[in-house]
Amino acid sequence: MSETTIPALTPKDFATDQEVRWCPGCGDYSILAQVQKIMPGLGLPKENIVIISGIGCSSRFPYYMNTYGMHSIHGRATAIASGLKAARPELSVWIVTGDGDGLSIGGNHTIHLLRRNFDVNIMLFNNQIYGLTKGQYSPTSEQHKVTKSTPYGSIDHPFNPLALAMGADATFIARSMDRDPKHLQELLIRSHKHKGASFLEIYQNCNIFNDGAFEQFTEKSTKLDNTLFLDQGKPLIFGAQSNKGIKLDGFKPVIVDLNEGVSANDLWVHDERDFYKAQILVRMFDDPRIEGHLPRPFGVFYETDRPCYEEVMQMQLEEVMAKGPANLDKLLRGKETWTIA
Repeated sequence: MSETTIPALTPKDFATDQEVRWCPGCGDYSILAQVQKIMPGLGLPKENIVIISGIGCSSRFPYYMNTYGMHSIHGRATAIASGLKAARPELSVWIVTGDGDGLSIGGNHTIHLLRRNFDVNIMLFNNQIYGLTKGQYSPTSEQHKVTKSTPYGSIDHPFNPLALAMGADATFIARSMDRDPKHLQELLIRSHKHKGASFLEIYQNCNIFNDGAFEQFTEKSTKLDNTLFLDQGKPLIFGAQSNKGIKLDGFKPVIVDLNEGVSANDLWVHDERDFYKAQILVRMFDDPRIEGHLPRPFGVFYETDRPCYEEVMQMQLEEVMAKGPANLDKLLRGKETWTIA
């Protein structure tokens, strides 16, 4: 029997006839474009790809992707995606969520999907604001943030999304941004290739309600001095002149100047498989407005191998069915039943 040939696809094949309706200048346009660009290279037929979203600006994504998809309910995209992956493990399932949708009402679902390790891809658009509901502070908004719901400034301590993912024992943790298309494409492909739950945080500019939240990391004049791009097996070097590096002083990362007697051989070398160093990396979360702050890392922080939930579930089902027909009444009664005379 001959193998099915997948027709050659282009990014246009993944675009729908729906008018893309985000605010002009929204970072979501870039993210959509990069997802559509990488899809043809995955080698999958469109009918085997599913985009599931919750509620929020980012969650309009399924309308604009010519694949199967579902615009679900607030915070529950992860739960729906888990059920789909359990029933149809051969599908490539992508979850589109935001910092409000995925970390507030959907926070509990997010951490449990990560620990269960379904083979799905989470794209968390982080703009540090509630954009769809017109500018309230979100779980990732910085302290003292003045919004419609915090007129005197937020007193909440913000979430660090990647640290949360580490705490949930996610098997793939990464960060990119809307304004670096090439880097975002690379991280989307890495997410797809990972066998297990991939968690990709994407810094996304909301130019209406939180414009410039990440400008220190995205603008040409400041980007190189404030960002650290992680490259497997290479020393941590950054700076406009590539003259700065990160060295570990015990467990504390410190900035060193490569023009002052320090060489690249003295620096921290990135290892995506190092769980303990990944925990340090995700905590490099300084406020870029503070003098002497550490650069913000971008790239793959951590990747490990662990059995996927849907595979283990299938193995369990096969083991049970191999034993022959089960007695449903006995299963329901369990081992702790009493007869009351």
